[in-house]
Amino acid sequence: MNWYSIITVVATLFFAGVVAMLRTALDSTSLTLIEEKANNGSKSANRLVKILRKPAPAVNSLVFVQLALTVLATILATETLVIETRRGLSVLWVVILLTFVGYIFIGVAPATLGRQHSEKIALFFARPIALLGQLFAPLTTALIFIGNAITPGKGFRQGPFASTSHLRDLLDIAEADQVIEDDEAQMLHSVFDLGETHVREVMVPRTEMVWIEKDRTLRQAVSLALRSGFSRIPVIGEDSDDVVGIIYLKDLIKRIFEHRDSENNERVDSLTRPPYFIPDSKLVYELLKEMQTARVHLAIAVDEYGGTAGLITIEDILEEIVGEISDEFDRDAPEVVQISDDSYRVSSRMNIDDFSDLIELKLTSDDEEAVDTVAGLMALKLERVAIPGSSIVIDGWRLTAESGVGRRNRVATVLAEREATTEEEIAENQ
Repeated sequence: MNWYSIITVVATLFFAGVVAMLRTALDSTSLTLIEEKANNGSKSANRLVKILRKPAPAVNSLVFVQLALTVLATILATETLVIETRRGLSVLWVVILLTFVGYIFIGVAPATLGRQHSEKIALFFARPIALLGQLFAPLTTALIFIGNAITPGKGFRQGPFASTSHLRDLLDIAEADQVIEDDEAQMLHSVFDLGETHVREVMVPRTEMVWIEKDRTLRQAVSLALRSGFSRIPVIGEDSDDVVGIIYLKDLIKRIFEHRDSENNERVDSLTRPPYFIPDSKLVYELLKEMQTARVHLAIAVDEYGGTAGLITIEDILEEIVGEISDEFDRDAPEVVQISDDSYRVSSRMNIDDFSDLIELKLTSDDEEAVDTVAGLMALKLERVAIPGSSIVIDGWRLTAESGVGRRNRVATVLAEREATTEEEIAENQ
């Protein structure tokens, strides 16, 4: 047996493991901590900061070198153990042996060391990492170009290896090690998700928007604001696709306070502010920056055909990070509560078929096809979203919207009361 060949195989596997360790250490190193060391005058830290700010050349080169060393070790081992020994050792056994050895000494051990001592290793090997990046960057760039050309999709200009995805991995590790709480980790994941979330996924859809016509009086606008619980309400012209402005409750109160007769004599369109329109395909994190710059709290989302898709507020975006915002009055109510033989309190989200069976309500086929919930039925009959206090009469039953919940003040329950017939009213009066 050629011991020189065996030593060469072992050395090749060792260096492949070292390169794998460097890659893991580079992925696990905090740029902020290294920048602090660089500010204190550390030369290796200065070198490493340059690598971490543009990691693609270094990471791509490390991946290339690791793969080249692994292939070289496989070829040398096959030649040494199969050809030179001439003892009938099959290639299959060599592959199995190298798979186990490679998994331990190129996979597990280097990754563990690189993650446990990421900062020390990255600082110590900063110069070799930089040299490898400079040496192999032209070759890896050309190979990435070829790979992107033959791969379906757009591909990655700097390669698929250098990315910020390891931040999520570090976050999961911190959560698993109880460095941060579960709710904190969830909040941070939500921040990352904002970069992939579109407005249409977060907005209040048009069917749930509370709006007011432009020719309504200021008194009616104040009443709507107080009943709905919203301080900013879209103002429409011909229909809900024609949003002409936004009315602010504080503007209404100020105008009425200064001119008492204006509440009945002036119209809503006299106090509207210009609406802020955005496409519903815009990314949420981009919109948040725009709204902060423009100092607006509410934007109207427009679909691809120019119609109103919904509205979104800064609070809606905040809820994507911290979760649903509710107050101390919000409670989880049962779906059905029977008050008497002729009255029920039901959830606004109750299925319309179940509700019809409960009170023996007769609905037309058009109504059954158009809506799925009790709240949807009320909105259909009112021709606008129901707010607390809204009521309709259908098939001898009066449905009244109750108790708005959450920041959006959605109707939580509906009170269903049977309307008294003429004979019953006469009997009661007698």
